[in-house]
Amino acid sequence: MIPSDKCYAIIKHHESCVLKAYKDIGGVWTIGWGTVQYENGAPVKAGQVLQQWKADELLNLEVQSKARSVQNLTSKVQLKQCQFDALVSFAYNVGVAALTSSTLLRRVLKSPFDPTIYDCFLMWNKAHINGKLEEVPGLTARRKSEAWLYANDELKYYHE
Repeated sequence: MIPSDKCYAIIKHHESCVLKAYKDIGGVWTIGWGTVQYENGAPVKAGQVLQQWKADELLNLEVQSKARSVQNLTSKVQLKQCQFDALVSFAYNVGVAALTSSTLLRRVLKSPFDPTIYDCFLMWNKAHINGKLEEVPGLTARRKSEAWLYANDELKYYHE
């Protein structure tokens, strides 16, 4: 399975593209469409700038990488395209390691159509800010959008 346009749309909506390196809410240097490291593994650093084509290329490389991981993690269940896309967006944002150890993935693997999966997305709406785990309105909005896509096969954008 490959990511659809809906997968890219939800990621782009919630990431937005910034062509100059900045620290995200968790203090991580980020650039482009939420990129934290380049294709060679080098981390994003202060002062770096991208052209739009490079930001788009990095987005595509990272989405494809996350898609391969999601495909491997869910190979024993039959997912609908919308479910796959939502999980790829989730992994793009929180990372494959977080998805791998999540209640969300455990429930997907047990039964991809379990209605409690929606709530599992919402468990991931916090970030470490100044050493404390705090709810972040932008993450809540993203998780609601991903959960909606997973359950309804349509894009619905929630906002902070």
